Amino acid sequence: MAKIKLLVDTDVFIEYFNHGKFSALFDSPEFDVHYSIVTRKELLTKPGLKDSEKKAIENVLALFRAIFLNVQITERYTDLRRRYPALEKEDGLIAATALARRLPLVTRNRKHFQFIQGLTLFSPK
Repeated sequence: MAKIKLLVDTDVFIEYFNHGKFSALFDSPEFDVHYSIVTRKELLTKPGLKDSEKKAIENVLALFRAIFLNVQITERYTDLRRRYPALEKEDGLIAATALARRLPLVTRNRKHFQFIQGLTLFSPK
């Protein structure tokens, strides 16, 4: 059976790291978890992060698929920023990644993305 491919937003990873939430998502063999390189940046540049915490984050991220920015994603991003000027830069890059790769976005911050046409959103349980 094919795995379900998902792009996971930064906020879901934060809840997983801080409170152990959504382990069913991250630990399940049913899902093929992807994340934007923007998520990696957001997680690893948090002020006050200890070296041990950075290493732990890197170890978890290594289990999943990073998606790096490319021409297709940056073109989508440019279009999103033009159409939705209030869209935050990082959210725009994550949304552009989901759209360009045709992946549903798993996020707890639906309000950041719900107005973007063509973007499929899921809220984790």
